[in-house]
Amino acid sequence: MVNLKEGEKAPVFNGRDQHGKAVSLKDLAGKRVVLYFYPKDMTPGCTAQACNLRDNYQDLTKKGYAVVGVSTDDEQSHLKFIEKYDLPFTLLADDDHKIVNQYGVWGEKQMMGRKYEGVYRTTFLINENGVIDHIIKKPNTQNHTEEILEIWK
Repeated sequence: MVNLKEGEKAPVFNGRDQHGKAVSLKDLAGKRVVLYFYPKDMTPGCTAQACNLRDNYQDLTKKGYAVVGVSTDDEQSHLKFIEKYDLPFTLLADDDHKIVNQYGVWGEKQMMGRKYEGVYRTTFLINENGVIDHIIKKPNTQNHTEEILEIWK
């Protein structure tokens, strides 16, 4: 479960993007960061969420927001996902689970009576000072950008 709270400093993550390039929250200092965690590349809900962010990406960047997605898929999977759906933002490969554990979004889930470990779909809105302004638990995958823009007016 997510143990972080709004108003707290966001954990400084260090990860690798779809090209293997190092990315840290420190690299995004001075920007509002939409840090969204999702379960798996190429799945229906994750694709809907990513495509909603893609379709509204210019609206987000005009407001100075940086969009970063995180899942436990590897770099190759992210690269295929980005290429297939023409995603314009960074996806971090967290195959060692460091970032999902830092943010408290990894744990037991249940689907159709089956229990398993996975990523809780969660979005953190981090302000220019590295503080968590808002946490969206269970975002609406079809209208995620609208949720973000409603919160961060």
